[in-house]
Amino acid sequence: MNKNKRTLVTFLIPQETVESKIFFLRNEKIMLDNDLALLYNVETKQLKRAVNRNLERFPGDFMFKLSREEYKVLRCQTGTLKRGRHAKYLPYAFSEQGIAMLSSVLNSKRAILVNIQIIRTFTKLRKLLMSHEDLKRKIIAMEEKYDSQFKIVFDAIRELLTPPEKPKRRIGFHAHSD
Repeated sequence: MNKNKRTLVTFLIPQETVESKIFFLRNEKIMLDNDLALLYNVETKQLKRAVNRNLERFPGDFMFKLSREEYKVLRCQTGTLKRGRHAKYLPYAFSEQGIAMLSSVLNSKRAILVNIQIIRTFTKLRKLLMSHEDLKRKIIAMEEKYDSQFKIVFDAIRELLTPPEKPKRRIGFHAHSD
């Protein structure tokens, strides 16, 4: 791919936009049909229609329909629904492989370019997770190798690798006493 096409893909959809639409559900990174339709610049029903015409291309590990409970949880994560955007039908969730298959089903230039950006984002996220896990394993191996004099150093490194817990804010009106 030449540089102009690569620039077009990133201009088309910033990587941060794609990242914000990836969720972790059923031990898998997924994207929802309405988010994908938005990225592909098609209506959700058009995307679903194309998928339903080609269901044999989408086995259970490529695509699945959300349960009501899963939908409620994801809806809370993504914010409130806009007027007229309530789901009449439960959305499809697509894995990385299912998203790759979508470009052949939608068969448009934009779908191909968007898919390239989405697959790159999935790959970047996978590399980040792998490097983080690899670093953890190396630290554990070093901890076992060296004696207790380095315990403080390893504790500090472990603390840096563990994300801090954010204090929970109290909700409602609070009277402050002096």
